[in-house]
Amino acid sequence: NLNPFYWWGEGTGWMLGMPDLGHFIAVLPFAILAIAMWPPDFLSHRIFQEVNYPKGSEKVFMHVDDTMVVCSVRQAVGSVLGGGNLTSSWGTYIIPAGIAKRPIPAGAILTGIGCILASLIGYPMDMAVWPPMLRVALIVGVFLPLLEAGMQMIQTKMDSWGAGLCIFGSALINPVFGWSLAMLLDNSGVLGDAERTRSLVPIDRVAIPLAMWVICTVAMAAAGLIPGIPALI
Repeated sequence: NLNPFYWWGEGTGWMLGMPDLGHFIAVLPFAILAIAMWPPDFLSHRIFQEVNYPKGSEKVFMHVDDTMVVCSVRQAVGSVLGGGNLTSSWGTYIIPAGIAKRPIPAGAILTGIGCILASLIGYPMDMAVWPPMLRVALIVGVFLPLLEAGMQMIQTKMDSWGAGLCIFGSALINPVFGWSLAMLLDNSGVLGDAERTRSLVPIDRVAIPLAMWVICTVAMAAAGLIPGIPALI
């Protein structure tokens, strides 16, 4: 059923109802965090292609900018039509397959066929949230690659301070607060690489990180996502 009103109905589809202003405010910080995580995610996919694809296949390497645009459009269209989209299916496959040195092209064909079948059957979200599949996908497609990348990035004492601040902020408040605060302190030079900070222009050093931290904090406070502070809206 491609009627979005069916999928977003209170008694039909996902039975979630149409979102209101409060819903958008509540998810705004997490949407910002997801968008901020896209560039390293796409770059990691490109690296896995370069490492695991056979020689002479450089023309099929994804172009990061074009891929992000297409994925953004697909995500938006899929959400409007009911949210039954599987944008992350390719990334969830290519990362563990690349680590295990499995044939990428054959797996890509099977992944595409599986996604088409799931859509035609009509239960893509039911399959995506099936606990065994969901947990395996998160472990091998998200947690392990991010953990490995994070461990490789921590090379100095200042790096460990920034990572620790992000972890504690995420544990005490939530991941969005920890990430935005760590980004602000790292770019402004309070933590992290001082030489990198000096190479940044003022808008990248202070303006953008501060704006992100303020927007995320205000949105979380408005939605009641900060412990001890009741929802402002």
